Amino acid sequence: MASLWTTDEKGFMQRALDVAERGRGRVSPNPLVGCVLVKDGEVIAEGWHDHLGGLHAEQMAIHDAESNGHSSNGAIAYVTLEPCNHFGRTPPCTESLMWAGVKEVIVAHYDPNPTVRGKGIQVLQDAGIQVRQGLLEAEAAIQMRPFLHWCQHRHPLVTVKMAVDTLGSVDDRSLEAQRFTSEVCLDHVHALRKECDAVLVGVETVVRDNPQLTVRRVETERQPLRVIIDPNQRTPEDAILLNDEHQTLVMGKEFNSLPALLNLLGDQEIQRLMVEGGPTTIGNFLDQGLVDEFYLIHSKATHQQPVASNIDSERLSSAGLSHTGTENWGDETVHLWTRL
Repeated sequence: MASLWTTDEKGFMQRALDVAERGRGRVSPNPLVGCVLVKDGEVIAEGWHDHLGGLHAEQMAIHDAESNGHSSNGAIAYVTLEPCNHFGRTPPCTESLMWAGVKEVIVAHYDPNPTVRGKGIQVLQDAGIQVRQGLLEAEAAIQMRPFLHWCQHRHPLVTVKMAVDTLGSVDDRSLEAQRFTSEVCLDHVHALRKECDAVLVGVETVVRDNPQLTVRRVETERQPLRVIIDPNQRTPEDAILLNDEHQTLVMGKEFNSLPALLNLLGDQEIQRLMVEGGPTTIGNFLDQGLVDEFYLIHSKATHQQPVASNIDSERLSSAGLSHTGTENWGDETVHLWTRL
């Protein structure tokens, strides 16, 4: 099918993927979704899922068309995810598309959620609407990876962030706990944290750093759940994580098994978990094959009393990860390792 798509069709779906990005960090546990309405070869409207409880992408696009004096009747809808056919926080998108009179729906990726799973496409076809699926499917899968992962496994995608100095050290014991990366790098870390539903550290990180683990340097409408692995109840009573207005879970001995912890978080619709702990916590996730993405940040700093990260390419490869990209975050070089 992929070879049959025209250049214009690919362009319209790419635009739908682009507008879907406007909901990033705002819609979980729903996925990012974009929709473009096309009539006579021209885009007449676009929409995206903007926030929980808000209009879905198809509904926003139809509303956009009406607001601009365009009729959706006879239009083609390019949608990045199979339209839903159930009542949730909003009415079914299939009903909206049928009501709008669209003649064809082109879908990038089917919806694996048990509440949809092909039913949306079938309902549209039963109503006489032509449906084609698979246009830029791989690109849509990348965009919606945490959602698709959660639908398949029912536990969150695990993203690790670790910063090391020139020696591969994560901390300098000659100094008080402090950050050793640039301001620009910190902005990127907060943007990444915004995309996650929960952030996890071990108790050693809490004792040493007393972190906030909130999103502060980029605009956000929600804060991630904070999770502390603390089997021996060592979290200080005055720790910031226990005394601010945001939610924190302290996990004791009953969750020494990380798969059980991930299942618990999955049951709470946590779709992407960011692990920001120290070498022991991160090492446990790696050794159990539970890491899906690893952002390894290389700083130009050199620690006087280094604390070894015990992370190198061999260990990451042994954990089932492949090097998939390199970026610059301010003064730092970031290597991304991904489970393919």
